[in-house]
Order: sequence, then C-alpha cells, then structure tokens
Amino acid sequence: MSRKVTSMDVAAQAGVSQSAVSRVFTPGASVSPGMAAKVRAAAAELGYRPNALARGLITGRSKIIGLVVAYLENQFYPDVLEKLSNALQDKGYHILIFMARGRGPEADRVMQELIDYQVDGLIAASVGLSDELIRACQSEGIPVVLFNRGHEDGRCSKITSANIAGGARIARFLVAGGHQRIAHISGWDGSSTGRDRKAGFLAGLDQAGLAPLAIADGLYERETAAQIVRDWWGEASRPDAIFVGNDHMAVAALDVLRFELGVDVPGDVSIVGYDDVPLAAWPAYDLTTLRQPVNQMVTATVDLLLSRIEEPELDPKHIEIDGPLIVRASARKPEDWDE
Repeated sequence: MSRKVTSMDVAAQAGVSQSAVSRVFTPGASVSPGMAAKVRAAAAELGYRPNALARGLITGRSKIIGLVVAYLENQFYPDVLEKLSNALQDKGYHILIFMARGRGPEADRVMQELIDYQVDGLIAASVGLSDELIRACQSEGIPVVLFNRGHEDGRCSKITSANIAGGARIARFLVAGGHQRIAHISGWDGSSTGRDRKAGFLAGLDQAGLAPLAIADGLYERETAAQIVRDWWGEASRPDAIFVGNDHMAVAALDVLRFELGVDVPGDVSIVGYDDVPLAAWPAYDLTTLRQPVNQMVTATVDLLLSRIEEPELDPKHIEIDGPLIVRASARKPEDWDE
C-alpha cells in the first residue's frame, strides 16, 4: 500500500513552506493567486487531499455545524435543510445532520452526540432543548440557535416567523370573509410555534367578538389532523372555516374534506394553513396560507450563529420575521381584504 501524501510532500514538490500549503487549503486564509496555483498543482500531481479533521484539531475549529431535525415528512424542513446547507457552505462550513425521532429525552440524546463530534455550533430545527442540554452546550462553548422554535431560557438564540401576529392575521382574514363557525387544528401544544400561532389566532377572534367553534391539537401529524376533520364532520355543528397550524396538516384536511366527505372547499368551508410549502401552490391544493419567510430566516440563523462562533461573548438574540398571507382558492377571499 502506498504511503499517504502529506502537506510536507506538497510543500517540497511546490518549493514552498508547509505553512503556505496550510493557508492554501484553509478557507478564507490570505494567499496570493500565484502561490495558490503552484500549491494546488503540486497537490494534484501527488494526489494530496487535506485532512479537515486534523486541521480542526490544530485550529480548534471543525468548520462543522450540527443540525438536528425531528422529521422530514413536512415539506417545510427539507427546503430549510437545503437552504441552510447552501448558506453555510458559502461561509466555508458544512452541516452534520442528525434525526431526533421523538421529543424530550430523544432530542437531548441526539444533541449530546453532536456535541461529542466537536461541532462549532448547533442548530435545532423543529426540536426543543432541555435546560440540562443548554447548560452542556454553554459549558462546551458551543453556541446554539433554535430555528422555528422558541425556548423560555434566554441563553439560546432563536429565529422564528412572527407566529402570534400571523395567527391573528389569519383570524382577521376569516372573520372578514364572513365566517362565524371557525375552528382551529393547532400545531403540537408542546411546541412554542403551535402555542404562539394558536394564541394569536384566538386573540384575533376575540377582538372580533368571536369564540372558536372547536380547537384540537393536531400534533403536527398528517393522520391526526385528518381524523380531527372526520370527527368534526360527524357532529351536528360543523365549521365553516378551519385554520390549520401548518401546511402539512392542512393538505391532509383538504384531502379528507374533498375526497372522503365530498365537501365543497371553499363553498362550504374555508381552509387556511401556515408555512407556504411548495405543495401549497400546486393546483390540486391551491392552499391559502401564511408564508414563513424561509430565506430571511435562514440568513438570520447563519449570520447569528457564525457571529456567536466568532464572538462568544455576544448576547443571545430572539429574532421574529413577519410573513405575508398568501391568498389562494382554498378560502373565501373578503372583498375588502388588502393585508
């Protein structure tokens, strides 16, 4: 077996110092174009590949960001993962993705494994963190950003859409459309996003002098939301409008209403979702939904995380980004609606 080519071999071949070779293969390092070309030519000739893990041990930086996500069935998160990966690669980082198939202790176990990989930072998308894990990250000097999730602990940075304002906007939209029997399939009540969207929605209804006809926790699960709709349509008083806590559940509600129950949408009932995933715009669904500003949320997440990697003393931030209501054919549009 041939000996592994080292940076010393490349330096000798190119007639430069080993530190020059190191700079050429370190993203963002200062090196002249001529030097870079000479070193890369020597590396290609010898078949040299830089050892990123070894460089991380020397510099104290792995250039890897850990990302934990609970599930990918919801179209919102594959889109987020792609955008986060691209944005971090543009900054010279890569992501290591772990799936947390569950909540609470399972998410903590996965996050602890990522800490063991000596990542430079952590992003938690669709999962919450325990107080113990937050303390562990602090003690290891690993900054954490929660994406599309909140936490009462002020030591974590978090990026969300303006969930309370979004829920209230949906309530105003449905009230302006003349609906009176308005129901809500909420996101998982254990999540800050589910609670905040519901709180904003209920506040919006209350401002209009209305109470919800029914509320049920959809757990962010497609089949749970579908069964809730079936149950409601077995009762004497049925909703004339439903706000569903995310698009993943909303399209399930639409499928049940249209294809199982034969209900006219939006003639008999209006459906509004939250996220504006690509599926929402498909002609088969044409879903009215509150758009989460994913590009802005991703940019803010990356900028905030990398700034805290470079300057650990920076205080955590909570950033909310407002998104528009995208009106399509699944809900009755009020004549005077202009929000």
